[in-house]
Amino acid sequence: MKQVFLVEDDREIAKNLALLLRAEGFSVIHAKTKGEAEEKIGGQRFDLALVDISLPDGNGYAVCTRIKEAQDIPVIFLTASGDEASVVTGLNMGADDYITKPFRPRELVARVRAALRKSGHGSCVFETGGLSVDTGTGIVKKNGAEVFLSALEYRLLLVFINNPDSIITRQRLLDELWDAAGEFVNDNTLTVYIKRLREKVEDDPTEPRIILTVRGTGYRLGRRGMPAG
Repeated sequence: MKQVFLVEDDREIAKNLALLLRAEGFSVIHAKTKGEAEEKIGGQRFDLALVDISLPDGNGYAVCTRIKEAQDIPVIFLTASGDEASVVTGLNMGADDYITKPFRPRELVARVRAALRKSGHGSCVFETGGLSVDTGTGIVKKNGAEVFLSALEYRLLLVFINNPDSIITRQRLLDELWDAAGEFVNDNTLTVYIKRLREKVEDDPTEPRIILTVRGTGYRLGRRGMPAG
């Protein structure tokens, strides 16, 4: 799973960005200030950084410089200012891209993936039971043939592959899908999406081997070749 370092002091923006990125299959580590960011840079490895230019104890330019010194990863600036000077300064400081607030969620995710591909950090392929999921490109294949999933089906699949050793309750799936979709997802809707996803990724949806039911609890990801219990 690719790890994004989010440096953003606005609590609501940070929360929404983290939900969006996690729904798209990324892990997110958050820092609220320049000082907190500098502490975390030395202690963890990241694949990409999203950095707000305006921070309460400094600015994102200094954070970008520190990141580039410590880790060879792409940096995308988040800025509330669209003026040319801020953009040029950010790029001259070593940023790989910038995006102006308020931003469109799909555009931000697309830019994150593009920066990862360009840097060589973007490829992460999960495989099980003839199913292949490339989280860098969002391409899903079954037995070598591309499978086309809806946005919510893809997000549901990501929850399973990001938690391969866990039993996932229906309530957790409802919470994650509701946050990701930005709309109410009820229990009946979840059942429908599980059924649709199985029809697309299982060899035999009536005897699933990839998305297994744990009776009375929820679901879990099946191990390669393991039959449904």
